[in-house]
Amino acid sequence: MKFKLLGLALIAALGTGTVFAQNGYGWRDRRDLRHDYADRNADRRDIRRDEARIAHDRRELREELREGNYRGAEHERAELNREYRDINQDRADIYRDNRDIRHDRNDYRWRY
Repeated sequence: MKFKLLGLALIAALGTGTVFAQNGYGWRDRRDLRHDYADRNADRRDIRRDEARIAHDRRELREELREGNYRGAEHERAELNREYRDINQDRADIYRDNRDIRHDRNDYRWRY
């Protein structure tokens, strides 16, 4: 009789672990989705900042060319190329963030 009660208690104790186990979804997925939104917004802010820098560098380039300072104009062109490269990297990052958001939404939506 003691062994039967001990066996039932052991089965009950081991069986409760499956009741409290999570399926891997929940607050972690929503947190990941929030991080993707925040990262995408930060990239958009960075693009706007880079576009303002490009406008400034274009003005400086026109001034350098108007004054005949070709070495300064070459420097401004190099800065413009760096800014264009940075904007392209940020746009690619936004594309990846959008893809992650879409993927996370679909996972969150079709869960039982």
